[in-house]
Order: sequence, then C-alpha cells, then structure tokens
Amino acid sequence: MHQTNKTQALDGQLAAASPAQLAQLWAKRYVISVEEYNEQGSDASLESRPAIVEHLTSELRSASAKAWNLTESLLAQEVKRHRINSTLIDPWSVAGDVRRVYVKALMAYANYISPRQLSVKIASSLGAIRKRYTAGDPRLIGFVSMQFHHCGQMLVEAAPQEERDLLFSYFKVIDDHLYMPLQRAYEAAARYAYDDERLKVIQALLPYSTEIANTVVNRVNQLYPNYQCYTDLLNSEVVRMSSVRDTEMFQIYLWTCVLEQSLAPIQQELFPLCVMLYPTLKVNWELVRQMLHLLGREFNRYVEQEQVQHYAPYHQALWEMFSPSVFPDVI
Repeated sequence: MHQTNKTQALDGQLAAASPAQLAQLWAKRYVISVEEYNEQGSDASLESRPAIVEHLTSELRSASAKAWNLTESLLAQEVKRHRINSTLIDPWSVAGDVRRVYVKALMAYANYISPRQLSVKIASSLGAIRKRYTAGDPRLIGFVSMQFHHCGQMLVEAAPQEERDLLFSYFKVIDDHLYMPLQRAYEAAARYAYDDERLKVIQALLPYSTEIANTVVNRVNQLYPNYQCYTDLLNSEVVRMSSVRDTEMFQIYLWTCVLEQSLAPIQQELFPLCVMLYPTLKVNWELVRQMLHLLGREFNRYVEQEQVQHYAPYHQALWEMFSPSVFPDVI
C-alpha cells in the first residue's frame, strides 16, 4: 500500500471512521496541501486582516456581477444548445447565495477559523444550495458553480499578494462543495454498515484524492506540454489548479456511484456537465480519456486487488462514455 509522510497521520482516523465522519476526512484530506502554511499569516496580516475583509466585502457585489457576465458569455450559447430552461437560472437568487457564502468564508478568514473547520461548518449549507439548483435540472450546477468560482478568483485578485494563497484555500472549500457531490456522497455513505466493503474502498481512497489528482495532472501536462485551453496553456498555474479540481471531481462522482450502486450521478449530472463545459473551455476529449486511464493506475496503488471490483464497473462506464466512439476528436 502506498503511503506518504503527509498522510500517515490519517491512518488511525481512517481505521475508526464511520460514514458520518467522511465529511471530516474530506476536509482533512484537502487541506494537507496547505497545512504547512502558517495559518496565522505574516505579522502584517495579523493587523490588516479585518481591513482586507472589509475591502473584499465591499468588492463582493462588483465581483459577483463581473463573474455573472463572464459565466453568461461563456455558457449562454450552451444553455440554448442543451435546451436548458433559462427561467430556471435566477441571477438574483444566485447573487444572493454568492454573497452569503463568501461572507461566511471571509468571516472565517477574519476570525482565524481554519479552512478545515470552515469546510466542516459550511458543508451542509453548500450541499443544500447544490441540491436546490440541481433539483430543477442537474446541469444548472455547471452554471452556478462557475459563477461562484469566477467570483472567488476575482476576490483573490483583489486581495494583497501575500494573502492570496491563504484566501484561495478558504475559497477552495466553496469550489469543492459546489463542483463535487460531496453531501450526496456523505448521505449515501451513511446508509451503509461500518464494515461494508464498498465503504472501506471509499475510506481507503478519499483521503488521497488530491495527491492522486496532482499525480495525474502532472503526467497529463508532461504528455501535452504545448496544449492550450480557453484560459492558458495546460501547464499554467491557473489551468493546472482547475485541472486538479476537475480530476478530484471525477473521483467524487465515481465514489458517489459506488455508494449509490448506480450510474445516475455520472449519467444525469457529470456527463452532461462535461459536454456543456469542456468544448466551451477548449478541453479536448483525449485529455479526459488520459485522465481516466491514469486515475485507474493510481487507484491500484492505494487499494488491495480484491477491492477493485467495487469501483471497476463504474470506472469502465466512465471510460465508455468518453470513448473515441462517442468523441472521436484527438490532439
């Protein structure tokens, strides 16, 4: 079994984890990459953090409006092409949710509540937002999550340079819970007995999802060093961060399928979202296939051979859905 120094501390918790604790495991997993960062910030930030929050709160309305315009310009044609009922997209409702969520994140930052604590505190409310928007049409979450994401990016850019990495870790909590069906996975996990083999597979892989995503994205970037997406080159920092998030997103959808014992999460939500977003963002389908192939290789490093059977059918289904017979374009 593969193991790193950063994740060894999770072993005891994994051994005793109950389904209800998966949310905390996720929070601990994703902040591993920022745990070495001094969460108190620099001496200057100790004095200026309230001022930063005041400034970013004042910028929130403008950032939300700009994010909406950018999201609409990117997806307006896709909404028509996919025959999504545009009346289901209420800009005032989305704007209100954006403000409430980002104010909570900024208050956590102002009060030195760690991103890990924020993730646990805000998980249920973000899950409720996600559930509300997907109830009318699961594809709406692509529009909504992109709006939240762009708003967060604009707030980070409006912050002092020395605080941007730390603020990004707070806003990543929001991205994770909106792009990924985390609450749905937690609810499905809670229906299992503690010693169920499917649950054990998720407990084995979930804490390593960021490590797996980074490994996969690094390899894809090596294979396609000159590939250009909508935003920038594939190996640019901004595209790399989005690629890591998407690779984690695929993993969470896969684990949700395993827990629900159904292809519905990827058939009804993930696949339509990718068809709507990836051509617009100039993500070639060959990149998705490479990612899926590499994910399978990485999973094998963390589980026993007999555990593979629990996720293999769903992983194979993902491959078939994005196969060259469906999307023949190559790089």
